[in-house]
Amino acid sequence: MKQKTKPPKAPESKSGGKEDLKSLPIPELMTKLGSSLDGLTQAEAQKRLTQYGPNELEEKKTNMFLKFLTYFWGPIPWMIEAAVVLSAAARHWPDFAIILVLLLANAVVGFWEEREAGNAIEALKAKLAVKARVKRDGKWINPAARELVPGDVIRLRLGDIVPADSRLLDGDPVEVDQSALTGESLPATRKPGEAVFSGSIIRRGEIGAMVYATGTNTYFGKTAQLVQEAHTVSHFQKAVLKIGNYLIILAVALVALIITVAIIRGDKILTTLQFALVLTIAAIPVAMPTVLSVTMAVGARLLARKEAIVSRLVAIEELAGVDVLCADKTGTLTQNKLTLGEPFSLNDVPAEQVILYGALASRAENNDTIDLAVLGGLKDKGSLKDYKVVHFQPFDPVHKRTEATIKGKDGKEFKVSKGAPQVILELAANAGKEKPAVDKAVNDFAARGFRSLGVAKDEGNGKWQFIGVLPLFDPPRKDAKETIATALAMGVKIKMVTGDALAIAKETAQKLDMGTNILDAGSLGDAKKKETKEVTKSIENADGFAQVFPEHKFHIVDVLQKLGHIVGMTGDGVNDAPALKKADCGIAVSDATDAARAAAAIVLMTPGLSVIIDAIKESRRIFQRMNSYAIYRIAETLRVLFFMTLAILIFNFYPLTAVMIVMLALLNDGAILSIAYDNVHYKDQPEAWNMRMVLGISTVLGVIGVISAFGLFYLGERVFHLDRALIQTLMYLKLSVAGHLTIFLTRTRGPFWSIKPAKILMFAVLGTQIVATLIAVYGFFMTPLGWGWALFVWGYALVWFLFNDRVKLLAYKIFDPIKVTKFQLNEP
Repeated sequence: MKQKTKPPKAPESKSGGKEDLKSLPIPELMTKLGSSLDGLTQAEAQKRLTQYGPNELEEKKTNMFLKFLTYFWGPIPWMIEAAVVLSAAARHWPDFAIILVLLLANAVVGFWEEREAGNAIEALKAKLAVKARVKRDGKWINPAARELVPGDVIRLRLGDIVPADSRLLDGDPVEVDQSALTGESLPATRKPGEAVFSGSIIRRGEIGAMVYATGTNTYFGKTAQLVQEAHTVSHFQKAVLKIGNYLIILAVALVALIITVAIIRGDKILTTLQFALVLTIAAIPVAMPTVLSVTMAVGARLLARKEAIVSRLVAIEELAGVDVLCADKTGTLTQNKLTLGEPFSLNDVPAEQVILYGALASRAENNDTIDLAVLGGLKDKGSLKDYKVVHFQPFDPVHKRTEATIKGKDGKEFKVSKGAPQVILELAANAGKEKPAVDKAVNDFAARGFRSLGVAKDEGNGKWQFIGVLPLFDPPRKDAKETIATALAMGVKIKMVTGDALAIAKETAQKLDMGTNILDAGSLGDAKKKETKEVTKSIENADGFAQVFPEHKFHIVDVLQKLGHIVGMTGDGVNDAPALKKADCGIAVSDATDAARAAAAIVLMTPGLSVIIDAIKESRRIFQRMNSYAIYRIAETLRVLFFMTLAILIFNFYPLTAVMIVMLALLNDGAILSIAYDNVHYKDQPEAWNMRMVLGISTVLGVIGVISAFGLFYLGERVFHLDRALIQTLMYLKLSVAGHLTIFLTRTRGPFWSIKPAKILMFAVLGTQIVATLIAVYGFFMTPLGWGWALFVWGYALVWFLFNDRVKLLAYKIFDPIKVTKFQLNEP
């Protein structure tokens, strides 16, 4: 039958209109919204979507020109701008032009990369968009929450983020967490007829609701956003930024020394200041923030192709250091495809009767795997038609059972319940008598790899009777065993976390070769309890945890973190959210609730562990790229700074002009962005920042670079008797070529040829060095060098490159003596 709906008045049309909609009796609300319990038609919903707009925040659009201007404001831009002004004041127009180009280039690159990162975030938002259960044309569908309109009838379930301001319809009261919106620490109970607000989370129960306000018209004026902007600075970023600060301080100290000596010698102050500023700019790692963001963005895109969506970019870096991964059993280690086995029954109750009572305590429309398995076990599917469900209480992780009030064909009412056997036993009046038999049945099922569901019945007298156990088999994932072995070889210990009984957890762990030292989580405390040293050690040594409640997950993560572990945690439920946020890297598995996705740093779109292992591998590759960049940046800065300072102090000679330094910085920083795409080996152990190794290797390479530079300077002046202007061009080309060759040294632990560089890196480096060579040969803003001397410089730089490679291998043996075989090449 075609549904007729009256066009509603806009919720905000009257003064206090929204308050009216929040408190109007439901029948009047339906009239005002032109809707009914059957919801809207698709055509009417589309019409209203045009009228009200999408159910989302209208983001303020930043003026692109004003945004671009912000790249000329800050410590580094100020220094470059000061150099431009000094160049103009000194009438050094070539310097003025080149430095101005550097300033504009930095602004354009930074602006472009941030724009690209913004586009990437928008793409992620689209993939992680909240879905809603909406009744349209009398059928339940799952459109994106942004398509909701006032008058829509929606279904809210445990773990859902409420997608729009709504009024609850008939059903049991639900518990709603509004802490993110109101600061209330405890969930609030909301009864039928009351309002729930966009962005709050359903903590218990399920119920229908009618949307009365969307988008900017919601009570709080915003919707919940799953993808958070990465304002957090990760451990690795902090370390790299420390390197940046170290280089700036070193540059400023040496420049101050040069200025002091210049004043004593009576050099022109304006020229000295301009040169000092330019030298400082060359030493400052201008490209570092851009290299970081590009590398992270590239990693996020690669993971997105593998169906892992990164909602916080810094999580990729944190994942590189994860050494313990607490993984859910169901759906992650197992297939989450349950089949029902032959039930165990008490007091001669027929097996088919136990299945029937279990089926009556299930709901097909919830699409729950356990419910579907129990319903699928019924031999006579039509037997349910003789019963009417008067009331249904859904499963929640705290009570761990479902309950239904049923009216039989004789008109009598009774209750049935199914859930964790220990929970159903606590409920049952005959538990004392039947517990030994039930425990034996559960253990026997567990030994065969079955998880168990207890079933009980209340005839209406308030006394529950335990009637049987339903065995459910969830086979391990085919790739789980191999994936766990791979993780262990990579230095990541996987600990199983499951709400199942101890015996079933041990059986599954044994099948997956992950160790059978499984702890019963019931013996653990919660986050408020300080564990003894013995219990803390047992948590660290455990292969997994059984009979886990939500508060145990948070506590397990907390204990492991206090022991110095970097912890990853997988989860899917609303009650997993605190543990996912607490973990160094929270991972929401496929089909996770909206609340779990909101709390996690990485969201998986496909089931299983293999995607997580792929993510760990990718994060370690990214770490290696950043490690290579850090060593390269320090070595190059030391090389330029010390060579320039010593040449000025000892020989009273400026071996490079200001323009040369600027072009050196411009070409090198431009090409180094391509390191984000480089082929690298990752380490078969969790990554940790090794400052001794980084500073040691970079210092060795930097010092050798200074020696080789003075070697060429000596040859040019004392052997070939070149004039100083030509020597400056000679030194410019040498520092440019040798500097960029350094990246091929720092990107590998072994010989430079041990890992084939990415084509983009090769082309970027060769391209910039061809440009640098042409500038030197034909003398753009410098004395022409000619092809003969240019080839001589290339030959000189390549000889030192081969020598430096040998020295690098020796340096690694001193500063980081591990076997090169620990590295493993993996497909990008």
